[in-house]
Order: sequence, then structure tokens, then C-alpha cells
Amino acid sequence: MQVDIFDFDLPRELIASQPASPRDASRLLDLSEEGKTNDRRFSELPDLLNEGDVLVFNDTKVIPARLYGTRGEALVEVTLYHPVDGIRWMSFVKNAKRLRPGDTIHFYTDTVTAEQSDFSARVIEKQGEDGVMISFDCQPQKLAAKLEQYGFMPLPPYIKRERPQSSLWHKFNDKENYQTVYACHEGAVAAPTAGLHFTREIMQKLRDKGIKETFLTLHVGAGTFLPVKTQDTKDHKMHAEFGIISPETAAIINTARQNGKRIIAVGTTSLRLLESAADDRGILHPFYGETNIFITPGYKFKVIDMLITNFHLPKSTLFMLVCAVAGLKRMQEAYQHAVKAGYRFYSYGDSSILKCVNKI
Repeated sequence: MQVDIFDFDLPRELIASQPASPRDASRLLDLSEEGKTNDRRFSELPDLLNEGDVLVFNDTKVIPARLYGTRGEALVEVTLYHPVDGIRWMSFVKNAKRLRPGDTIHFYTDTVTAEQSDFSARVIEKQGEDGVMISFDCQPQKLAAKLEQYGFMPLPPYIKRERPQSSLWHKFNDKENYQTVYACHEGAVAAPTAGLHFTREIMQKLRDKGIKETFLTLHVGAGTFLPVKTQDTKDHKMHAEFGIISPETAAIINTARQNGKRIIAVGTTSLRLLESAADDRGILHPFYGETNIFITPGYKFKVIDMLITNFHLPKSTLFMLVCAVAGLKRMQEAYQHAVKAGYRFYSYGDSSILKCVNKI
């Protein structure tokens, strides 16, 4: 399938640099009924769901995976995206051309210079489009604390922040804003952004209405930010991400489906893991491992009935996925409406709820 099919004009000013406040004050484009398009607020979500519906949340927690460092006089920006083992990580590096295997990167913050730093990593291997493998010079059990001290939240490149300048990062409160209220399992280097609209209050309203919730874990990688550079979708390589679906979660979802209840994936990350773990009969199985599933129009969904998701960028794998869920023409028209109506796009942007029209 040609990638250009998924292109559209997106004014730069519609890419949100800060979230709505409160979170559920964001807008919600309601595409839950075929042929209908309604503009709502996210706080209205409970009105759109039925008793017995099951919301599936991704409870991964974002780690401070962006690091600023020096190699000699060269400045580099490192974004971790996939662990190899306790101290080795695959990473995307700005200014990677200045690095060679064996080089040491010394990390710094706005209060700790590279010369004062006790945190560094060695370049192991450069792997082209897959980035750079680095090995941290610390004990594995100390790495999390070092990342907490030196790292910053790995915002996507479309959200501009200065190099380490704590006053600005505190001003925007990204450490809190770029984390769901139910995040608990550390490991993601990008937020499952559809969940950022949920507050504890709206989750309680959903429970009060008899809408069920369950959780899985998919540690989102920074590969989710990568543009599709090929001309045909079949040539695009998805990066693998680690996920877990417990037997309890699988049982909740299978029972709900047997009882004719709807399964609503909160975010493309939840959806991709659900579809990775389901068999051809639509039965969900416990899961522990990696997935690199790439969903494009023509895919027949096994588990989900609806999807809650943000607005995605042109020619992105995520826009391709939502076109697979609701139909290419439907989403092209919906995005035209969203642009005209001034909806805010991407991680800190507004939300939508889609009905799945292509199921097994």
C-alpha cells in the first residue's frame, strides 16, 4: 500500500506543546457511530459507553529516557528506546555522526557539567537506522537512579523544549503531564498518550456507570516517533516492544466478549498488544514477550470493538492504524474536519473515539 495515501496537510500550530488542563477538558471527536461525527469534550466519555463495556488501559510508566551528553567538544542527545540487557540499550542519537565505537559519552544536566558528571556510557556499535547501541558505565541496579538524576522525559520531537534547563521543564511540568494517572510498571520511553486524558475522577464515573476496566503493559518505544520513509508500507520495519497480558486480563476480556460486551482499547499501544495476543478465533491469550505488529487498512481485528486515540501525524504508522480501524475514507474525512475545527494533534493533543468496522 502506497504511503502517500496517508498524507494530509497539518498546520504546524495544531501540534500541541502542552496538554489541556484539566486533562479531561480536552476535546473528543466522536466517531463511535457509523456515518456520524460529533464534537464533544473528553469529560463526556461516560455518556458514550454502556454498562459492561470493558476499557483496556496500558499501565506502562515512562522512564526519563532522554539524556544530554558530550563526546569531546561534540554535543549529543540520546533517546533510549530498547533495552538489550541490564546496562546496554539501543538508542537514537542526535549528532551520531560524531560518534565512533569505543567513544565515551559523558552526560550532564543544567546543574551538573560533563566534567563533574559521574554518569557516562560507551558506544558499542552504530547500526544505521536502528540507531546506536550504548553500554552504561554503572552497575545495572544503579541505572534507574542515574536516569532519574540525569534523564529527562522523552517528549516526541514535535514538542520543543530547550536542552537541559530545569526551570523550563518544571514550568511545563512534563514529568507529571507526560505520564498517565494509572502508570505503574516502569519501562516505556514514550507515553501511551490516549491515556493522558483520563483523570481519577472520570475513571470513577466510568466505574459508577458499570463500565469495567482492565490493564495490560506495553513498554512503548521511541520507534513510535519514527516517520515512515519507504514508499510502500510493506517495506517499513516496525521496532519491537515488550508487552505483558496477564491471565486475569485475558479472562476478563474473553468473558466480556462471550457475553456480547464491547472491548474498547485505550490507545494504539493497548490495541496492538491485544491483537498480537489473540488467535484467529478472537480468543485472547496471556502474553509475555515482544511484538512488532504493523496494522494497515485491510487488517481484520480479532478483539477490539472501539478505540480511544489521539490525533496522529501524516504518513505515520499510527494514522495507518486508525484508518484500518474505522476505514480510510472515514478517517480522511474526520481528519479534514479536525484540522478545520482546530483540534490539537499528537501526544499532548485532543482525543477521538472510533468504532471498529473491520472485524473477523
